[in-house]
Amino acid sequence: MRRVGPEAPSSGRRTLLMKLTHKRAVFLMVAVTLMWSIAGVVTRQLENARSFEITFWRSFFTVASLLVILPFFQGRQVFARILGGGPALWISGLCWSVMFTAFMVALTLTSVANVLVTMSVGPFLTALLARLVIGYRIPARTWLAILVAGGGIGYMYAAQVSGGQLAGTFVALCVPLAGAVNWTVVQRSNARGLNVDLVPAVLVGAVISSLTTLPLAMPLRASTHDLALLALLGLVQLAIPCALSVVCARVLKAPEIALLASLEVIFGILLAWVGANEVPSATVLAGGTLVLGALLTNELVGWKLKA
Repeated sequence: MRRVGPEAPSSGRRTLLMKLTHKRAVFLMVAVTLMWSIAGVVTRQLENARSFEITFWRSFFTVASLLVILPFFQGRQVFARILGGGPALWISGLCWSVMFTAFMVALTLTSVANVLVTMSVGPFLTALLARLVIGYRIPARTWLAILVAGGGIGYMYAAQVSGGQLAGTFVALCVPLAGAVNWTVVQRSNARGLNVDLVPAVLVGAVISSLTTLPLAMPLRASTHDLALLALLGLVQLAIPCALSVVCARVLKAPEIALLASLEVIFGILLAWVGANEVPSATVLAGGTLVLGALLTNELVGWKLKA
């Protein structure tokens, strides 16, 4: 894997990393999950775009956004670093493309709640990979939080599966699988002392996603209204938060990131409930409460121990 010299990151990015304490990284990751969570409610407002066309346009606008964002913060040399980024960057990019594609396709096949609940198996997969591949010693409090959150996820998941929407569930399952690999690759790169900039991997993932879904999206039928909403998703729901999440991964451990990312379940279900009238069942609400309680307790205990 090619080492990127210390001069590679821009001064602005170095300043951001120097100021990003664990506590600030947690709050930033919460903001990231809030931005991620708007996908469901926005998708339900589309007029003509469906299935792979939704994925294509969202990925396309993500590419357009990142082509402006990345050079602005990191300079034009960011594109040269992509070409010489090594296996970690390209593996991460492939993982992003799977997440981008599977998530939007799953939303067209089943409910927002079902997709988000399925994605919540991420902490289990990420914790296991981080332990096996990197050898992280996961704190007992984090394991307990994962178990409690898992109980809530399982409680919600049982009700969703009984609804007969297995196709969407299986597609949605690709998201946490790819996410677990992605976060572990980021952490393993840092653990080995390789100063590889993985933020551009988000751009690589968006390019792969847009190119692979374009043939499947034809003929394009999105209205102007649809394009405006999908451009919003490309910038606010993908480009900005995905780049920020990789920055957070330099401060937070993989299991912490996966647990915090699970807040998207709560935010996404609430937004779909309020904005698209997708009313979650009592089972989803009860299970979601367990997940949220586990996440908050884990982080509060962690802050107290670090104080």
